[in-house]
Amino acid sequence: MRAGVLTISDKASRGERVDTSGAAIAELLGTIGASIERTDVVPDEAPQISDTLRSWADSGELDLIITTGGTGLSPRDVTPEATAEVIERPAPGLGELMRSEGLKHTPMAALSRGVAGVRGRCLIVNLPGSEKGVRESLTAVIDILPHAVEILRGRVGDHTAGSDE
Repeated sequence: MRAGVLTISDKASRGERVDTSGAAIAELLGTIGASIERTDVVPDEAPQISDTLRSWADSGELDLIITTGGTGLSPRDVTPEATAEVIERPAPGLGELMRSEGLKHTPMAALSRGVAGVRGRCLIVNLPGSEKGVRESLTAVIDILPHAVEILRGRVGDHTAGSDE
């Protein structure tokens, strides 16, 4: 599985903060054999976020893009809107699963607005910006990501349970 990690953070994009959440994503994806093909850090600007997601997904070089940051309620948190502009088909169950798991740790997980969806044959998933939030959210869905990618790449037949849902 070929993956990209996009960190969305004004401070990290200016070099004012170290991006530990992107590194945590790379570490966790390594546990399922994913290779990190692209990484970048962009500010909380919807056009930059959507342009990067569109470019990466359309390149055909990635099966999965994981974003970190910009999923809260702050006026600068625009990642879900930028992602919604890019995806062709939403995958709401992933966001629901991540929020459900997060609620086991903190009621603040209910404030996360991260979305997931498909563009072409690439799955895009938004995660929170904190390393703790990344680890909790990604752990909640990591075991199903390889299967999702297999479906998108056409390597799993229509007879697979859940493929028609």
